[in-house]
Amino acid sequence: MIVSKRNSLRLAAVAALSALVLGAAGTAMAAAPAVPAPAVSVASAPAASAVPAASAGITAKPSVTSVQAWQLFRVTGTTTGLKAGSTVTLQQKQHGTWVTLPASVHTTRNGSYSLGVKLGIKGLNELRIISGNTASPVFTVTVR
Repeated sequence: MIVSKRNSLRLAAVAALSALVLGAAGTAMAAAPAVPAPAVSVASAPAASAVPAASAGITAKPSVTSVQAWQLFRVTGTTTGLKAGSTVTLQQKQHGTWVTLPASVHTTRNGSYSLGVKLGIKGLNELRIISGNTASPVFTVTVR
């Protein structure tokens, strides 16, 4: 009897607090006795985190390793894990910071791309291709 009396007091306290929080409209619903739900065992599907997500990637290969200033060359590569038609853009490291250059192209249905590039900064140029938060490995082209 003490246990059921204690449960009744708890239900009354919950109902009173619910009435304060929910207002008068919620009082009747909060004061109704709780009916325990029947125990049911359901097999669940594996969690989404159990399946590894496909990670995005970009490859990049310049057509030359050395060019004259402002000479056209191509950077080609493929993307994985990116939507077809995604924009890929060339970046150049300048004074320790990656700078986005005005050279971009959309990927094909199979994720490949070919980008025409002209560089004017003489010396060893560190470059990469990016799309969103995904970047290719750094590659270099020397401008003479």
